[in-house]
Amino acid sequence: MLRYIGKKALTFLRDLNGIISTAISSISLFLFSSKQGRRSASRVLYKQVYFTGIEALPIISWIAILLGIIIVTEAMSILPQIGGERFIGKIMVWVVIRELGPLLAAIIVIARSGTAIAAELGSMKINNEVMAIDAMGIDVKKYLIMPRVIGASLAIFTLTFYFETISVLGGYLLAGFGKRMSFNVYANSILESLEITDVIASLLKSLFFGLIIGAVCCYHGLKVGRSITEIPQETTRAVITSLFLVFVVDGVVTIVFFM
Repeated sequence: MLRYIGKKALTFLRDLNGIISTAISSISLFLFSSKQGRRSASRVLYKQVYFTGIEALPIISWIAILLGIIIVTEAMSILPQIGGERFIGKIMVWVVIRELGPLLAAIIVIARSGTAIAAELGSMKINNEVMAIDAMGIDVKKYLIMPRVIGASLAIFTLTFYFETISVLGGYLLAGFGKRMSFNVYANSILESLEITDVIASLLKSLFFGLIIGAVCCYHGLKVGRSITEIPQETTRAVITSLFLVFVVDGVVTIVFFM
C-alpha cells in the first residue's frame, strides 16, 4: 500500500515538474524568442485564441446569463424580506467575480479546448508528425507548445472578464423584472461592493488557469507513446490534472487576497 502511494506521489511530482517546465518555457519563448519562425508560431497562436475564446462565446454567454439569474433569484427570495436589496451587489461580487467567473470559464475551456489540445498533440505524436517537425529543424516547443499555452491563457483571461460582465447583466434581467429594482440601484450596489483586489484576484486566477490548462494538456498530449489507446488515457489525465490544479490555485489565490 505504501509502495503504491509512494509510486503515485513520485509520478505526480514528476508530472508537476514537467508541467511547470512547459509553462515557464512557453512564457520565455513568447517573450524572448528570436524572430525566426515567429510568424508561423503566431498563426498557430491566433487559431488557438479563436478556437478557445471566440468559438466558446455562445456557451459562455448562456451559462453566464443563467448563473446571474439563478444567483439573483436566490437573493431576491430572501433579501427584500430583511431590507437587504443593497447586498445583492456584494453577493454578485463574492460569488461571480471572486470565484465562479474564473472557475466556470476555466472548466468550460478544459471541457472544450483542453481535451482537443491533448488529443490533437497525441494524434500528432502517434502519426510521427512531431518527429517530422523536429527533423525539419523546427522548434517543437516554439511551434506546437508555446502557441497553445499562451493562446489558452489569453483566451481564458478574456473569457473571464466577458463571463463576469454577462453574468452581472444577466442578474439584472431578473432583478429589474417588474421594476423590482432599478438599474441604477443594482449597478451602484455592485460598484460599491467591488474593490480593486477583487478585480486583480479574478484576473490573476484567469491567467494562472490558462497557463495551467495549456501546459497540462500539452504535456499529457506529448506523453502519448506509440499506441492509439494512449490518446484517450492521456486526455483523461489532462482533464483530471487540470481540474485539480485549477482548484488548488484558486484556493491559494483566494487565501492570499482575502484572508
